[in-house]
Amino acid sequence: MLHPPMPLETPVPLVTVTVRKPTPPARRRAILDAVHDALVASGVPATDRFQRVLELDPADFVFDPRYPDLATDRGDDFVLVEILWSVGRSVKVKRQLLTGLLAGLAAHDIDGEHVMVVFKETAWENWSFGGGRILHA
Repeated sequence: MLHPPMPLETPVPLVTVTVRKPTPPARRRAILDAVHDALVASGVPATDRFQRVLELDPADFVFDPRYPDLATDRGDDFVLVEILWSVGRSVKVKRQLLTGLLAGLAAHDIDGEHVMVVFKETAWENWSFGGGRILHA
């Protein structure tokens, strides 16, 4: 079932950033801020900020160093960004978000080649922000 284009005021992202221990708090915050700034630039309201960081032991965060085509190995600085949001974003919007995110990360000396981003989309009726209210059912 296709949904109409989502209005800008529609709540959308839940961001999960996964990094290896130990990642300094300033680096974690820089990543979260860069993700949020890129989301806002792509049309997400500035007040729609729901983010979490998972900081895992190296044994619990395993990844291939070069998959699929990296020129340099991922190391302990690897960042996995998962963006769960409502369906309806075009590839153009996702590319715009990625461009803004990589620019924001580069401003904090975070190598974009070692950042993996996964977009996960869910139907609007799968969101309840409080009180058991489903906003788009």
